[in-house]
Amino acid sequence: MRYMMSIMSDPQAEANTEMTPEIFEAMAAYNEELVKAGVLLAGDGLAPSAEATRVTFSNGRSTVTDGPFAEAKEFIAGYWIIQVSSPEEAVEWARRCPHPAEGDTTEMSLVLRRIMDTDDFGDEMPEELKERERELRAHNEHEA
Repeated sequence: MRYMMSIMSDPQAEANTEMTPEIFEAMAAYNEELVKAGVLLAGDGLAPSAEATRVTFSNGRSTVTDGPFAEAKEFIAGYWIIQVSSPEEAVEWARRCPHPAEGDTTEMSLVLRRIMDTDDFGDEMPEELKERERELRAHNEHEA
């Protein structure tokens, strides 16, 4: 099972969070733990929302809005793609993520979402489209 594990943040926390050498070290140690366990497939931190662009689709048109997005309550600040054997294992890895120490009132949350495979769509997705998706994914894995 593959999961996307996202660090969620809010605009206020993003503006007030100072990335210290200790935070970088804690994240590096966590990432090394994921690699040594053989569960990490990918992961990155994301640029601040001030550098983001939102493309919204409505009524057959698209609208482009540059960040930051003041109305956003939370957004993805970083992510990992992990491959684990169960939902419980995914939760266990999420619980190990570096987080604010006791007494620090900064709130941080992770969201775990299982990444669906083509077979998860059952009969809703025609078999020929599933095969096309499998071929595309195999091509991307070969290129990586």
